[in-house]
Amino acid sequence: MSKAAWSLSDAPRLEGKRVLITGANRGLGLQLATALAGLGAEVLMACRDPQRAENAIAQIRSQQPQARLRALPLDLARLDSIRTFASRFAGEYASLDLLCHNAAAIMVPRSETADGFEQHIGTNLLGAYALTGLLLDALKAAPAARIVATGSLAHRLTPGLDLSDPHFTRRAYKEMDAYGASKLAVLSWCFELDRRLRAARLPIRAVAAHPGYSATNLDVGNVFIRLSTRLLAQPPAMGMLPALYAATAEDVQGGEYFGPAGFKELRGPPRRVDCRPEARDPALALRLWDWAQHSTGLAYALPGA
Repeated sequence: MSKAAWSLSDAPRLEGKRVLITGANRGLGLQLATALAGLGAEVLMACRDPQRAENAIAQIRSQQPQARLRALPLDLARLDSIRTFASRFAGEYASLDLLCHNAAAIMVPRSETADGFEQHIGTNLLGAYALTGLLLDALKAAPAARIVATGSLAHRLTPGLDLSDPHFTRRAYKEMDAYGASKLAVLSWCFELDRRLRAARLPIRAVAAHPGYSATNLDVGNVFIRLSTRLLAQPPAMGMLPALYAATAEDVQGGEYFGPAGFKELRGPPRRVDCRPEARDPALALRLWDWAQHSTGLAYALPGA
């Protein structure tokens, strides 16, 4: 990465590339979809609410009439929805150049997914794990695919990832702890995924990025957080840049993590950033991978990994 602040104008053209973004109908996902469509990519917007996705497409096309966009229904909190989506994708598309995991449950009250998982870990980690595994053949078919996972500063704020009680059935539930633990899990999974892709000698890079403190309409229930977001956060167009860099920049290497360059990674242009040590703990990553595989019933087709 050069010393000059990187911006959208520095991103390469993406004609001929197919991109899939989860949760692309609002917030950072919408910003990312708008940017990638503007760069010439074919953008598939995988969203839980098809009508909101169509509304987002209309919004983008009002500024970019030639944008190549399509809305597809996907609920990452339901394994049956993920399987249906992946089957439909395989029937219509041969390859996928970029998979951006943007959709997330963020600091929601204690609830469970349709499969009985705690909402944060079920959506943010297990949903992403399952979707990636089921789209692996399409990613393999692209010449140099990338997978971009979304991290969060909150991964530093949780006590840790307790795989003996991942669904908070035996301990007190706190929204920040559950959300932060899910994002720690996402980073651990992403870095382990990249290691396995390398071991399988596949030209697919798995990287992660976080938006810093970004003003997005994520409907967080905490009143203090909503107020501080209005006062302190950077706009979504800036919060999107680390993910855009991770998705497009030529110097990106697998297993890297990107975030804002400003104070405490809250704001600013993208740069490489560090994470808490547990996110790169190989022993934790192996336990997490085995747990995700058992929970979803899905094993990745990665020879040699």
